[in-house]
Amino acid sequence: MPRALTNVLTVTLIVLAVTVAPIAARPASAIAYGENAPDGDYRFSVRLTMTGIPTAGHGTRDSWCSGALIAPRWVITAGHCFRDADDQRVSRPVARRTTATVGRADLGRPGGHVVDVVAVRQSPTADVSLAELRTPITDIEPLSVGDAPPVTGETVRLTGYGLADSGSTTPQRLQTGEFVVDQVHPSTLDISGRAPRQDTSACPHDSGGPYFHERPHGTPTLVGVVSTGPSCPHEGPDFSARTDNVA
Repeated sequence: MPRALTNVLTVTLIVLAVTVAPIAARPASAIAYGENAPDGDYRFSVRLTMTGIPTAGHGTRDSWCSGALIAPRWVITAGHCFRDADDQRVSRPVARRTTATVGRADLGRPGGHVVDVVAVRQSPTADVSLAELRTPITDIEPLSVGDAPPVTGETVRLTGYGLADSGSTTPQRLQTGEFVVDQVHPSTLDISGRAPRQDTSACPHDSGGPYFHERPHGTPTLVGVVSTGPSCPHEGPDFSARTDNVA
């Protein structure tokens, strides 16, 4: 990504305003009641894997988030995916190692890319961040960032690598589902499940996952990223940050 675009994204992120809150644990599959993403689809989808995150007790923990490639060296995700031992969002990688797996629907198979994250641009006012990759990814088309908000009633799609059950099982397959935009706020969106079921919903570790327009014969366009919501699965809205403000 050109440095000029880097600066634009860094500056414009601060106009977003999202309430930061953890997403509660849930008793169902990744993107609850979603479906497996087909091989080769949604290759811009990203799993951010953090190994060795410092904890308040001077220990470490591992975690992961979802996200989307929006430029060859940049992944957009939730701001709360990068928090220090005091649970504060920070503009840097916090784990001993953070990697981005891009272009791999099935994590157990080869293909795609696994690239180290070397820097983070954190909005000081919103639950949105950008992760910079060590090397550019040039053979996967980035997800376009829309420059206008979605319209109430429109259908959008979500992809994510959230938990596979209420325990500690790590999913091996990218999940997806269709959602409908319930309300458009100045900087956030209320988005509810539509298919495969009305209680299809984002879950832990889907944080940062992209909601995007999926138009026939058109370019997928980002409208928001997962921020927070009720325990899943559930009917009714989860809450995302609008990303047209970043365009």
